[in-house]
Amino acid sequence: MASEKPQKIAVLMGGRSSEREISIKTGKQISQALAGEGYEVKEFDPAGALVNGLKDFQPDVVFIALHGKYGEDGTMQGLLELLGFPYTGPGVLSSALCMDKVIAKKVMCYEGIPTPSFHVITEELEEGAVENLIKELGLPLVVKPSKQGSAIGVSIVREKGELEKALNEALKYDQAVLVEAYIDGTELTAAVLGTKNPRVLPLVEIVFETEFYDYTAKYSPGMSHHIIPARISPEAAAKVEELALRTYRAMDCCQLSRVDFMLNSEGQPFVLETNTIPGMTETSLFPDAAKAAGISFAELVSLLVDEAFILAKEGDA
Repeated sequence: MASEKPQKIAVLMGGRSSEREISIKTGKQISQALAGEGYEVKEFDPAGALVNGLKDFQPDVVFIALHGKYGEDGTMQGLLELLGFPYTGPGVLSSALCMDKVIAKKVMCYEGIPTPSFHVITEELEEGAVENLIKELGLPLVVKPSKQGSAIGVSIVREKGELEKALNEALKYDQAVLVEAYIDGTELTAAVLGTKNPRVLPLVEIVFETEFYDYTAKYSPGMSHHIIPARISPEAAAKVEELALRTYRAMDCCQLSRVDFMLNSEGQPFVLETNTIPGMTETSLFPDAAKAAGISFAELVSLLVDEAFILAKEGDA
């Protein structure tokens, strides 16, 4: 790479996960923005002949716009490292950690980062298990597959009779299911940007029309609203920002990630999860937070491409 600035950008979108369609929407917006900034852009779908296509194109940076399995879980990051192509977003370890909600929760517990109490289910419930879960965690409960994004397979359980159905639904998507205590309060997200000196962008409060921030609320215009800055006290905001940076570092993130929170009525934030490849559609949270910080969408994607290029040259990627 002789150039001091990246010129050729490969945008990966689509893939084989259940989040394929969202990935394509994200990738198309990124491609258009980068092309508008003067980069030579080529789109790739890993469901096709990816390796030979990348070798022929020889990109300066690969922009990963994949979500879910085979894109956000460290597998694509590992492949790109083997091929020698710089890429946007966190590395192999961080991607794998954050994609596996069970492992991520264990890391947070080890680091003393507040997160809702939880239990892991890996097979059909034995007799009496439902009662034990409710006794341990109470009601309501949140049931989610360990390695899915976009709220796919997630249920809110408010009554004992709903739990078995919710578990069976989540088990359709993953062999491990996370059952969490439900935190009633304000849903927030903290977009974190940067590697050597990461910063938290303005906090976003999420208000939605559905029971919770599910797939429909995330990706249907008008079904959710982003309030920036979040309507919380300065003290609560400071706690959220501090925990966002602690989580970002604990998960070994770089370049960007989005840390999701629930803030209870007492002003205590709880970290739910970390997203290493946040959505970049017209209804997505990360671009809205960046816009509130004075960073346009085109500037955001250009910044990520440039940083990936610099990190690779420095040997830190």
